[in-house]
Amino acid sequence: MKKTLIASALAAAFLAGCGQAEQKTEQKAEQTQESKQPVAQQGQPELGSFGVDLSARNESVKPGDDFFMYASGNWYDNFEMPADKTRYGAFSVLAERSDDQVKAIIDEIAVRDDLNAEEQLIADFYNAYMDVETLNALGIKPIEPLLNDISAIENTDQLTKVFGSSWLNGVSAPIGGGMWFNRLDPNEYQMSVGASGLGLPDRSYYLEESERFEKTRQAYVAHIAEMLAFAGTDKATERAEAILALETKIAEGHWPREKRRDRDLTLNQIERSELAKEYPGFNWDVFFAETGYQVPHLNVSQPEPIKAMIELINHEDLAVWKDYLTYHAISGNASLLSEDIYNANFAFYGKHLSGQQEPRDRWKRAVSQMSGTTSLGFAIGKVYVDRHFPESSKEQMSELVENLRKALGQRIDNLDWMGDETKVNARAKLAAFVPKIGYPDVWQSFDGLKLNKDDLIGNVRNLSEFFRADSVAKELEKTDRNRWGMTPQRVNAYYNASFNEIVFPAAILQPPFFDPNADPAVNYGGIGAVIGHEMGHGFDDQGSKSDANGIQRNWWTESDRAAFEAKADKLAEQYSQYEPIPGNFVNGRNSLGENIGDVGGLAMAYHAYKLSLNGEEAPIIDGLTGDQRFFLAWAQVWKEKRTEQSMLNQLRAGTHAPGRYRSLAPRNHDAWYEAFNVQEGDKLYLKPEERVRIW
Repeated sequence: MKKTLIASALAAAFLAGCGQAEQKTEQKAEQTQESKQPVAQQGQPELGSFGVDLSARNESVKPGDDFFMYASGNWYDNFEMPADKTRYGAFSVLAERSDDQVKAIIDEIAVRDDLNAEEQLIADFYNAYMDVETLNALGIKPIEPLLNDISAIENTDQLTKVFGSSWLNGVSAPIGGGMWFNRLDPNEYQMSVGASGLGLPDRSYYLEESERFEKTRQAYVAHIAEMLAFAGTDKATERAEAILALETKIAEGHWPREKRRDRDLTLNQIERSELAKEYPGFNWDVFFAETGYQVPHLNVSQPEPIKAMIELINHEDLAVWKDYLTYHAISGNASLLSEDIYNANFAFYGKHLSGQQEPRDRWKRAVSQMSGTTSLGFAIGKVYVDRHFPESSKEQMSELVENLRKALGQRIDNLDWMGDETKVNARAKLAAFVPKIGYPDVWQSFDGLKLNKDDLIGNVRNLSEFFRADSVAKELEKTDRNRWGMTPQRVNAYYNASFNEIVFPAAILQPPFFDPNADPAVNYGGIGAVIGHEMGHGFDDQGSKSDANGIQRNWWTESDRAAFEAKADKLAEQYSQYEPIPGNFVNGRNSLGENIGDVGGLAMAYHAYKLSLNGEEAPIIDGLTGDQRFFLAWAQVWKEKRTEQSMLNQLRAGTHAPGRYRSLAPRNHDAWYEAFNVQEGDKLYLKPEERVRIW
């Protein structure tokens, strides 16, 4: 089901993320990988003797030739991808641990009789999800009312009405909207409207002429036809081909991803009263009536694509639009229907498109469905925090954040490319950073929500309506800065430019990122660099366009901005040279914000680590210096193995470089060269003047 509510829109820049290809069905599996590593005894690091798994290294590889394989090559060469996975790495270990812990919470609740209101919601939803016998008996019946509504469409206004209700029904729409923050006044909420509507991961899957993508398009047509057959559609293949042709036209109207992340191009505010004049030919009244929002003013994030979508809505065959909606209604709800429908959807999105050989266990899919911010994630998260997140970790994390803040402040003072006037604004923004650690101070209320142990589709829609009503009620109120864009059990972190906040859920504060018993070099190279990464988003190519108060405005002098962009361009060019799959490169421009976060965050963390030593030399441990341990910790955070299909999805649809290349960020840092004796002639060697030093 699509999520376009305030609660789902909060996370603006993630530490680790997936592209559009990973938003459907088993692509969520990449966020819940499997590992059963034991937790260390108190007083001992969980990994190795000091917090790094030295057995993962391949010491026959020179660090200067391939730092990823040096740090993790033995693991990489010997690890076999589980059949229900498309990628596996350090994030996977913790995500699977979190899933196991959440399942234990749910299992305990499910067998008790003395449940409070929130626990009853958890039990009812889980039981409905796990009742496969009922779902199989129902088949496609749970969405027959939706399919009937689609079949009854007779004109573009009725078509627009279904587009407007896509948030509730799980269908796709070429125009979509959600409540976000007013970028010119973060104390206000504001509807943002943009172009969407594709079933494949990225526009390039439709438009690129290559054998690989042609095979995917053929498989997509076969998949669409198979899904239409569940609704009794005749001439399914012919109609599937027409749907692909329609989506290809939608793709042609979309901006490339690197353009869609440009905050200057995507800031186009307009009064509701002027919308029909600027974007005629679309019944905005009908569209917004379905959302429930008043929308006194809004932001059109992609002006030209919206106009292109309106043109298609008015001129493409209405019958094809109805088939398009029918297909997406079935596919978008497949995980909530019978196993035969789910498995047919998985065969394309999981197996063909992502290389996943088997579906995940049903309980894992249930946990994933329940753990989101617009599901029961915070009800579960409350229990998760009580059981698995010690306050001592929050205290240590708070101290690390302040150490990183101090380090970045010193680095800003010493920048040779930034003038004093801009430095004043940069320091003001740094001082205003708001850290959120572990869990919300104010928990989400679920008062008034009704769920049923016998109605899975109904439960998902009740949740959508519950959160939409909450969002609509707050539309004209001051923005809620207590709200989180991730639940505590999520293994990730994010920066929200509108609130100038850095957020670290409880689940990421575990090894290899953070271990209270690990060597300090490891914690600085792990969670320290993660903190620096999120701080770095406030100063990356897009986050740097907002000031200390979260207002999007230019706080730079012209010359300083030009100097910054020259460095950013250099980093984009560096990452664009990485070629994970022959002929398919990292998009250094689309991943630029994340790469600035990595390179800059690592520099901040190293600086903070050196400050923590108070001028003393770090001890040698297991033959490794403090600097070597620091950089090894960083590299093993990004230990990762992927299927080729998943890698391609990430290259085309993701904003992050694959983990293998994120581990190479140290090649921009002089200390790494000294720590591992990297010399000219080594494959990763960069001349000093070629190393990108921004923050």
